[in-house]
Amino acid sequence: MRAIPPDSTRRAKAAAGRRIALVVEGGGMRGIFSAGVLDAFAEARFDPFDLYVGVSAGACNLSSFVAGQRGRNYRIYTRLMARPEFMRLGRFLRGGHFMDLDWLWDAFGREDPLDVRSAARAVRGKGFVAVCTSVATGLPRYLEPSGRDWLAILKASSSIPLIYRGFTEVDGEPLADGGVSDPLPAAEARRRGARTIVVVRSRPAGRSKRNGMDRLAALLLLRRHPGLARALRRSAAAYREAAAWLDAPPVGVEVLQIAPPETMRTGRTTRALSLLMSDYESGLLSGRAFAASYR
Repeated sequence: MRAIPPDSTRRAKAAAGRRIALVVEGGGMRGIFSAGVLDAFAEARFDPFDLYVGVSAGACNLSSFVAGQRGRNYRIYTRLMARPEFMRLGRFLRGGHFMDLDWLWDAFGREDPLDVRSAARAVRGKGFVAVCTSVATGLPRYLEPSGRDWLAILKASSSIPLIYRGFTEVDGEPLADGGVSDPLPAAEARRRGARTIVVVRSRPAGRSKRNGMDRLAALLLLRRHPGLARALRRSAAAYREAAAWLDAPPVGVEVLQIAPPETMRTGRTTRALSLLMSDYESGLLSGRAFAASYR
């Protein structure tokens, strides 16, 4: 892999038009793997990136990374998201949230707040993008959070239709989970000038997305939100197309993928601490190996 000189090349890279992007996939509790990868990067002080692009849980994990809050993502998954207050099937069957983002965002603020000021300062002069989906059109929305709206944008990007019964508004626009419309936004990173793109996956590289829950959500949302319903119906196809782009990127674009092993056992709604810890450790090992070999 190509080595990146430490400090003196930022102007040279800009002049050459070559940017290095870090793209992080979402996936609910599967994001514990990317939490490990990013903690390994922080441990090694490995951050050659000019652009950060995250989807849903991936955008949340990236936010802690750029804020310099190593270990925060691990605490969030194992101490907050694993609680029954966040995920509760009985509440969902009675018409409430399965994943209660309202409770979770309040818990963030009380117990382990994101250092938004440090995050915004760290990406100044670079770029940070959180992917959302427009409820009206079903198309992706690429939002660049500032200090003022950072948490709202992260919540919008994480609002999985049906699992969270509601949408988050940013500047008056209802938005849903970014993984519905652009689950692996490497092509967007390329449109923003990236020519080397490091993608941290939350599924093993050969595993695709199932469409069962998305099809059910599309059926229930069709009448009131036809644009979002269309995006949900083709979300599995969108995932396959994005994964194929990673495997065969355009000429002049280098894509490097960090994916969990086939033995990964964490799913979107896993709460078992032993599984979360195991897949976090797997992410740590993968991140350490990548940082060492990239240098």
